[in-house]
Amino acid sequence: MSDFEDEMDVDGPAPSMDVTFSSEANKGKRSAANLPVEAEDSLPWVEKYRPTTLDDVSGHQDILATINKFVDSNRFPHLLLYGPPGTGKTSTILALARRIYGASNMRQMVLELNASDDRGIDVVREQIKSFASTKQIFTMGASTKANSIAGFKLIILDEADAMTNTAQMALRRIMEKYTANTRFCIIANYSHKLSPALLSRCTRFRFSPLKEGDIRTRVDKVVDEENVQIGGEAVDALVRLSKGDMRRALNVLQACHASSTPLRLEGAPKVPESEIQRGTITTETIYNCVAAPPPDAIKDIMSTLLNTSDVTSCLNTINALKVTRGLALADIITALSEQLAKLEVSPEVMISWLDGLADIEHRVAGGGSETVQTGAVVGVIRGGVELMSR
Repeated sequence: MSDFEDEMDVDGPAPSMDVTFSSEANKGKRSAANLPVEAEDSLPWVEKYRPTTLDDVSGHQDILATINKFVDSNRFPHLLLYGPPGTGKTSTILALARRIYGASNMRQMVLELNASDDRGIDVVREQIKSFASTKQIFTMGASTKANSIAGFKLIILDEADAMTNTAQMALRRIMEKYTANTRFCIIANYSHKLSPALLSRCTRFRFSPLKEGDIRTRVDKVVDEENVQIGGEAVDALVRLSKGDMRRALNVLQACHASSTPLRLEGAPKVPESEIQRGTITTETIYNCVAAPPPDAIKDIMSTLLNTSDVTSCLNTINALKVTRGLALADIITALSEQLAKLEVSPEVMISWLDGLADIEHRVAGGGSETVQTGAVVGVIRGGVELMSR
């Protein structure tokens, strides 16, 4: 009787008919690594080139080394990965799960929930609790004995800062109660939006924006794999405008590659991929795709504001550039502040410029009139110039 009860206390491998947890089922969601070639060709590049192993993850080598030591020593804690979007948080934990369980066992050992799923108090009490409260056993051959951490389940809560406060409060007790069976990995953009009780139960790692060298390495790989026609200066602009966001860099590169492909005329035969004549992606193409002010336009605006004392002439010049180049005032303010910070001026002038531009940006974000705030930009810059002449 005791043998029978022992068998009932744990979950064996799910039967092949169970779509939710079975690793052998052919239905359900599939990762990019398991997709057939024809499906991979239609994937966004962000998913197609998502790292499958920890060695493929770009940047944050210190964090990856620490996590690897946790796994090797079988002392895997609850994790909190936080930082800006596109810095590798989700890719890191998925690659880690693939290393621990193997691609074939991830479906039954990993529960992943993100902001698109319902994660209210009911989901925490039912779905997460039921998954965490059972211990799964499967066979991984010799690696099972060498790495007993594979006996733990892993629950990944992506974009957890969107969870309700009530759900976060319910989650903290589950994390404590089922630590023997389950490890939690919480992923968020902003740690201050999480409950202090959750923060204290996790080992925290901050994913800072990626360095330009790391983004360039991945972009160069995609350019070679996809045969993208792009100049060296355009790659520099792409890496600079991505601002540490790998996802943004790859999305912009794919959009520019698509725009360089000529349209097929109606009724014309389909041209093989290798014979398509694509245009070269230039710096102008990158700036147009991102909708960022080109450097020459910002230079014209700065030169006018610093050297023209007539306020009306300054206003007319900026308004004309906004119309002809299709520029937004918020983007102009951001680019202006970056260029002004490079000038060698007195601290009072720099303070007046940056403080004034910050106030204007806040008013624009709050719905202020662009026409009025454009005049305010001219007033702030010219006011600083007047301070310089005293």
